[in-house]
Amino acid sequence: MAVDLTSMDTVRQYLRARAGDDAPGLRFGDRVWSWRELVAESSARANALATMLDDARPPHVGVLLDNTPEMAFALSAGALGGHVTAGINRTRRGTGLAADVATADCQVLLTDARHLPLLDGVELPGVRVVDTGSPEWSELVAGHAGDVREPREVGTLDTFMLIFTSGTSGAPKAVQVSNFMVVVSGSMLAERFGIGPDDVCYVSMPLFHSNAVVAGYAVALCGGASMALARFSASGFLSDIRRYGATYLNYVGRPLAYVLQTPRKEDDADNPLRVAFGNEASDRDIAEFAERFGCVVWDGFGSTENAVIVTRVPETPPGSIGMPYDGVAVYDRQTRTECPRAVFDEHGRVVNLDEAVGELVNTQGAGFFQGYYNDPEATERRLEGGMYWSGDLAYRDEAGFVYYAGRTSDWLRVDGENLAAGVVERILLRHPAVNRVAVYAVPDPHGGDRLVAALVLNDGASLHPVEFERFLDAQADLAPVARPRYVRIATDLPSTATNKVLKRELVRQGLDVDDPVWEREERGTAYHPAGLRAG
Repeated sequence: MAVDLTSMDTVRQYLRARAGDDAPGLRFGDRVWSWRELVAESSARANALATMLDDARPPHVGVLLDNTPEMAFALSAGALGGHVTAGINRTRRGTGLAADVATADCQVLLTDARHLPLLDGVELPGVRVVDTGSPEWSELVAGHAGDVREPREVGTLDTFMLIFTSGTSGAPKAVQVSNFMVVVSGSMLAERFGIGPDDVCYVSMPLFHSNAVVAGYAVALCGGASMALARFSASGFLSDIRRYGATYLNYVGRPLAYVLQTPRKEDDADNPLRVAFGNEASDRDIAEFAERFGCVVWDGFGSTENAVIVTRVPETPPGSIGMPYDGVAVYDRQTRTECPRAVFDEHGRVVNLDEAVGELVNTQGAGFFQGYYNDPEATERRLEGGMYWSGDLAYRDEAGFVYYAGRTSDWLRVDGENLAAGVVERILLRHPAVNRVAVYAVPDPHGGDRLVAALVLNDGASLHPVEFERFLDAQADLAPVARPRYVRIATDLPSTATNKVLKRELVRQGLDVDDPVWEREERGTAYHPAGLRAG
């Protein structure tokens, strides 16, 4: 079915254009729904939800669901009916979960039997909780079939969804994600990667997060492809790709590393995948994933707010996350001036790290960011001085390429020198036995920080203190002060639902852990098993 995509600037318009399309639109397990069926199911839910919403309150509907058909129907129902969908993070618990529902002003919370236990003992005043697997919900939806009746007016800059930030550096905040952001991202990516009706978009990142919405759901919708929904599993990844005939996938955080940790097989490249698009993968993982699975990996940099965008270009040097969009720069927050470009020595080490590292900003304003819902103070902090301050550390080389250095909380002080955790992590990931790494600090009794490197090894791999010492000796761009004082061989790293490491949890754990911990000699380079389980 040919679809006229001109002059369409809301998610609703794209869905309406697919309402007569009998091509596959949604895949889940052994079930397939056409776009026509998906729109019809979503319209019925929009009508049902309209009967529950009080016009005197914000028309907000929360969703506490996995990547299931009900989640896809809920997102589409919001667009068709004109209410705002609030993605509720399924990893939140107790008062944190209640706070998110309250912050988003949810009148209704859609959930299911899998997630209902999370609400036990949680107070949600004024919120109607709906079990989408119940006979009552099925009957209500069945009784409201047909086109959406009296939908609320929706413009291109109106909020499509409230999506909470990952909360790696503080309490999650509800980002107002506009229709414009969703359809622009979806149509741009669909065009860039040639996504059309013959494609299948594998969406295993959680749909309560922006990556899955703008780089998964929206790509399928704008390209007319079908979306195959799943919950991410490293061991089940390749069988899912083959089962669904997936040609495109989105990712965020470290899922490529998780997949690469699984045993390699001779026929890994025998699959239909063409493109993997996402952010935060390492150089090594990008190259290895592309080679192993026979696809193109396109890694960029962005956040839920989508105000600072950096994208890789063919000439991007090793270690860099790419070239920034116009207006994106690295600034010193104290002086409100742009940081000097990084100067590298003959070993590739940045010799002016103190002055070159700053915060990634959008000097032209907020970009696509329309503020945090119900949090004007956090919005104001983000937009100090008319610029968007990302909270991400970085530096740039003379050619303008950006190198990520971690969050602002990753700016560490060791032996009187400033260190950026992201720089050290990038070097440690070069070791072939290391799958994932997190660098953080424990207090130094003499003042400042002591560096800890938590390493997760590849399945079946091993690492010996002497071997690790030799590896560090061979890294010419590793400053002596950046050698970790402690090395923790971790079974896993605490992370968010979007595969981002929770460093505050690592800091909380300190060195009082069951994992093996090595300690470097105070004035040497050799490592030995730590004699004490304390910082």
